[in-house]
Amino acid sequence: MAMVILLDLKKDIKYIKGVGPNRAVLLNKLGIFTLKDLIEYYPRDYEDRSKPKKIIELVDGEIALVKATVQTRLVEARIRKGLILYKVKVADETGFLEITWYNQSYLKNQIKQGDTYSFFGKVSFKYNKKEMNSPVFDLENKTKNTGKIIPIYPLTYNLSQNVIRTIMENGMREVNGNLKETLPEYILKENNLYDINLATKQIHFPDNFEKYDKARKRLVFEELLIMQLALLNLKKSYTTEEKGIQFSKDVKMSELIDELPFKLTKAQIRVLEEIDNDMESDKPMNRLLQGDVGSGKTIVSIVAAYKAVKCGYQVAIMAPTAILATQHLESFTQILGKYGINCELLISNITKKRKEELLTRLQNGEIDILIGTHALLEENVVFKNLGLVVTDERHRFGVKQRSTIVAKGNNPDTLVMTATPIPRTLALILYADLDISIIDELPPNRQKIDTFAVTKHLEDRVNNFIKKQINEGRQAYIVCPLVEENEEINAQSVLELTQKYKEEIFKDYRVEYLHGKMKPKEKDEIMESFKKGEIDVLISTTVIEVGVNVPNASIMVVENAERFGLAQLHQLRGRVGRGEYKSYCILKYQGNSDIIRQRMQVMQETNDGFKISEKDLELRGSGEFFGTKQHGLPEFKIANIFEDMKMLKDIQMIAIRILKDDPDLSLEKNKLLKNAVDNKFLMGVEM
Repeated sequence: MAMVILLDLKKDIKYIKGVGPNRAVLLNKLGIFTLKDLIEYYPRDYEDRSKPKKIIELVDGEIALVKATVQTRLVEARIRKGLILYKVKVADETGFLEITWYNQSYLKNQIKQGDTYSFFGKVSFKYNKKEMNSPVFDLENKTKNTGKIIPIYPLTYNLSQNVIRTIMENGMREVNGNLKETLPEYILKENNLYDINLATKQIHFPDNFEKYDKARKRLVFEELLIMQLALLNLKKSYTTEEKGIQFSKDVKMSELIDELPFKLTKAQIRVLEEIDNDMESDKPMNRLLQGDVGSGKTIVSIVAAYKAVKCGYQVAIMAPTAILATQHLESFTQILGKYGINCELLISNITKKRKEELLTRLQNGEIDILIGTHALLEENVVFKNLGLVVTDERHRFGVKQRSTIVAKGNNPDTLVMTATPIPRTLALILYADLDISIIDELPPNRQKIDTFAVTKHLEDRVNNFIKKQINEGRQAYIVCPLVEENEEINAQSVLELTQKYKEEIFKDYRVEYLHGKMKPKEKDEIMESFKKGEIDVLISTTVIEVGVNVPNASIMVVENAERFGLAQLHQLRGRVGRGEYKSYCILKYQGNSDIIRQRMQVMQETNDGFKISEKDLELRGSGEFFGTKQHGLPEFKIANIFEDMKMLKDIQMIAIRILKDDPDLSLEKNKLLKNAVDNKFLMGVEM
């Protein structure tokens, strides 16, 4: 009886043929640690080297495949020290082509006069001659480098396309068609999908583009279906058959709204009506409040909290940082304090005695609104009568965390807020687990921030402008993408930049830095100092993306702006323009590609976060758009939300039908789907 060898997808990448310890380190940087990671590392593009052209058909500047016979011996010429040119003339029945290589001495043994080869490279027309520079080539009828569609993978430093392709070939040999199917048979048949082994083979090494399209369809379908089933399951878990709190209709939100020192926008009023209807219903509210930077989400949550407290319930407000929680305390107390509503703060760095006192008062019902960080999740935080839970910046809190805080009440209403705009059509699909309210209007007093995209040659002017603003009493943020220097990425680190600015450019000013690797207490102290005006220039990573209001900060400079998503740049820009002073955002970028220029132009032309997010999605695709997990979504390996929108809509309908037929995915036919959905949850789908 033949022995069955089980496929080990968890096999360490260093043990795959052609890898070893050194290359394993490079592959790890790409997120490839196991055989499974390798085969799910899909190409970013493809090069069609399968269709040869006649020499007479060649166009200047194109990359093409030519099948031609070598007419002359290989000529070697030393151009200058360290540079040797190798040249040969080739021909087909339509004309001649001159081919050149540099410093490739091995060619002397490979290129032979009279033999026919396939050459693939860039064509140029010079002095009435057709040339091809440094092509890859194969001897006639060989297909190592030509004669097929070649995958192009995202790379890292010291890792070439040839190397990663060879490693991928070796990985696929190990797989050898033994991948376990992940979709039920009926799904495959109904939707005319490839099986997992054929799809995986054709996505990496497609026989033709028709098979590539089918392979991609199958893999995208699986990603989006599992995501939709997970989201819909999540919504079901929040949608309890048990009744929630039915807040009294006698307590009117207008009681507070009419007394506010400012007028709410129409969008805020509309959203509050939606929340009010939810609160007065006996069904537990589970609503996402999505609003652009500065749209006034906080006041909406204050009004909702007012209603809850006046109806006899407690409110929990959970923020991602201590300093943001402290800011919320100030805002809530300022507006609600005069109504006898007691607001308190629970963060990790308060004294033991103070904490014990707070927890006792909370349990006794003496605290109406408790505002805090993850500290609210602790077991000893017990509410007497929790009626409303508000989480700020939803992507910072996962499913378990939100469930933990909700479990401290008896089916309380929940409101989750985010300042990360996503196009509405997309939000309705991606946030299938939540009802959505959108504040799509800015308060009339919210000033437009002037945005300028500049290259390095204007650096001195930028620095002088910052100094001018500081001399007038303002403050500045400078944001860069990295904490430590990284030679692989052409971007300045926080620490490197701080040293340069402290010792050279801004040596006469107060400069400090802030990054995510600092202890929470350190971060809070720095931000508090900045807020108090004790720091002139704060150099930071994106840790300040969700931060406190500093009305005196009037300049936001983003280093290496090309490395950020537009939605993220918009979030950063929203850190300024919060006071009475004219504010500016300066985007310093490198590179001159069309996409970079388009993205910078978008930021200069609009302050509308929803328009920006839509453009971001279009220009960068969903992999980049959601890559930082800033939206709390699983990172897609192959799906592109913008390109695959039609498929996503169809798949949502399929997911709804599946769950209608089998709500718990308990039927035998859906066993594979249940496993896949459960795995997504275990991997931390943070919705």
